[in-house]
Amino acid sequence: MQKIYRLVALLIATNFTLYAQEVTGLVVENIPNGKELPLAGANVYWLNSPIGATTDQNGRFTIPQDPKYDRLVISYIGFITDTLTIGAPKDIKHILLANNQLEEVVVEKKRDAVKKTFFSAQNVVTINSAELLKAACCNLSESFETNPAIDVNFNDALTGTKQIQMLGLTSPYLMITQENIPMVRGASQVYGLTFTPGTWVESIQITKGAGSVVNGFESISGQINTEIVKPLTDYPVFLNGYANLNGRLELNAHINQKISDRWSTGINVHANNRSVKVDNNGDGFLDAPLADQINVQNRWQYQNPETGWVSFLSFRYLNDDKQVGQVNYEPSIHRVNQGAALDGSEIWGSEINTNRFDSSAKLGYVFPELPFQSIGFQASYSNHKQDAYFGLNQYDIDHQSLYTNLIFNSIIGNTKNKFKAGLNAAYDGYDELVNDQAFQRVDRSLGAFFEYGYEDLERLSVTAGVRFDTHNRLGNFFTPRIHARYTPWERASLRASFGLGRRAANIFAENQRLFASSRVIQLNGNGGDIYGFDAEKAMNFGVSYLQGFTLFNRPGNVSVDFYRTDFENQVVVDWENPSAVRFTNLTGESFANSLQVEFNYEILPSLELRTAYKYYDVKTSYQTGLLQQPLQAQNRYFLNLGYETKIKENGSQWRFDYTLHTVGEQRLPGSENTVPTTQFGRVADGYSLMNAQITKVFSKKFEVYLGGENLTGVRQGNPVLGASDPFGPDFDTTVVFRPILGTMVYTGFRFKG
Repeated sequence: MQKIYRLVALLIATNFTLYAQEVTGLVVENIPNGKELPLAGANVYWLNSPIGATTDQNGRFTIPQDPKYDRLVISYIGFITDTLTIGAPKDIKHILLANNQLEEVVVEKKRDAVKKTFFSAQNVVTINSAELLKAACCNLSESFETNPAIDVNFNDALTGTKQIQMLGLTSPYLMITQENIPMVRGASQVYGLTFTPGTWVESIQITKGAGSVVNGFESISGQINTEIVKPLTDYPVFLNGYANLNGRLELNAHINQKISDRWSTGINVHANNRSVKVDNNGDGFLDAPLADQINVQNRWQYQNPETGWVSFLSFRYLNDDKQVGQVNYEPSIHRVNQGAALDGSEIWGSEINTNRFDSSAKLGYVFPELPFQSIGFQASYSNHKQDAYFGLNQYDIDHQSLYTNLIFNSIIGNTKNKFKAGLNAAYDGYDELVNDQAFQRVDRSLGAFFEYGYEDLERLSVTAGVRFDTHNRLGNFFTPRIHARYTPWERASLRASFGLGRRAANIFAENQRLFASSRVIQLNGNGGDIYGFDAEKAMNFGVSYLQGFTLFNRPGNVSVDFYRTDFENQVVVDWENPSAVRFTNLTGESFANSLQVEFNYEILPSLELRTAYKYYDVKTSYQTGLLQQPLQAQNRYFLNLGYETKIKENGSQWRFDYTLHTVGEQRLPGSENTVPTTQFGRVADGYSLMNAQITKVFSKKFEVYLGGENLTGVRQGNPVLGASDPFGPDFDTTVVFRPILGTMVYTGFRFKG
């Protein structure tokens, strides 16, 4: 009998020991009146290890204890990162301090400005506000210059709009969300990224490969999610002024107020203007648009940790006006209506006027007795109205959108097995006028999804999901997606992903640059429900490997990514014929292979190196055969150096940043049928762009910056083809493979009250 007692006691002790090899805890912040607010989504991980966790909606976390590690790091955006020494399993409570509560300036180390997770099943790169300060990004489209995950290209020779790409595919194949609510889509596809000012951005999460089924079926190559600054954690007063030598002026103002223990509100205001006419290349056309934008957002935040409720409300109004074309163009005098008789004295011009209202609401509830279980509701509405003409071509679009999403989170048995389930519905109403032809349609969809996640932070994480959607134009269909992460050895992460995606191509809204040419638009549909075309469908799969290391007591990491996208159906934009643009459904192959090798290393305590090489094999079947997509460089190289001095007692500091982009040869669309003065060959030579910025921090409240883009003055010689006869048959502004503006110098200030 005593042997049995000893055996039972041994089993109990063993079980208790296994159970106890965990550190649990609560992460909170102090708020007025001596109360504490749990911080959901804080990162908790063992220093120099692959073991980590995040806090739940109640600020609680559980992380495995490994005797090899005793330094526990706790970090959260907008708060000071703390490192605790934990020698044995225990339950802890830790208070994080907000950056704006300190008596001196606090700057995160640059290696924390861009975070690559070792633990997530998805391949996610997080860019926080510290990284965005490395270049004075004026809007979201300009926020990726210092990071190699996203490529930034030139959209056309007139508007100055930059187009982003990922995995070799343009932004329509990305799902772009704001706080996990779809935002840049439909009518806003081309200019929508310019409608989010850079100072409004708290952080950006970039997910490579097919995204989560929770956010919908449209993501094909990846997802970009933007988190906007929160009224509760943003500065009470923030001002940012910007000016460059090409006549661009900007002002941003944030005003935040804590109304009560539970309610906070903030108003974000952005205004920009360019009234200076710039024609550095002497072709008679503006190198950058004349522009005016006013952008106002009001946000409300509610948190009640005692009851488990949290909510956000946002309202925004935007008015954006652009004028492009010949330098002497005056809209009230020179506008030429379609069908008017031409005598050769006309001046070519264009105006793009956008009015947009959007709003969103998020409501979440965490069950007090079950902190791992929550339910959330998201809703958004937008009304986007654009009136535009490009010479003789007219394009107007009115897009109304409504989106709702209901999500339930819980576990199966234990916190290693989690799931999300829910329903979402979407409505999109389009009213378009293309010259004298009207296009109207309504898209409605209802979907249900289920996503299972398994997390063993030491070895394996899997996220597998499926959704079923019924769509009035795309029909009924399933969308499966899976992501897996495996840790073969210390500080290593091996990932694989697979997923399907579908989308209705908005061919005119996504290709507005083609209106600024003399090309004839040809719609060669196959009888489908979207402009006569079938919906696009693609499969994306990929693998990636991330390895962290320490060399000469300095941290670094190296990663290799390969992704492939295969289109089963695609709306092909064929502009190999310089006199026409032909839209067709895919009748052959179309694929994108993307390979990226990246190396990051902290050379010195305050000097960080980031470098990457990217190879793209992106081919589509055109009338003339299977060709590399035009204006898509196969080879790209990226380098970024960042250095900062130590912070002095008065809070002053210097920061220096340098970025190099090298773009290889680009295949150009066919031009053999044009007259000799507008021919530009078949291949554009490669080039390099260099950007740099110096920031002087005077105190925790005030800093100034001075920077330059395209420091070597690289410029395309003939961006506007047929500029001498803009109403003639050879006029084209779409073949842009280099910068239009030369060197651009800028300066600005930031005040944090």
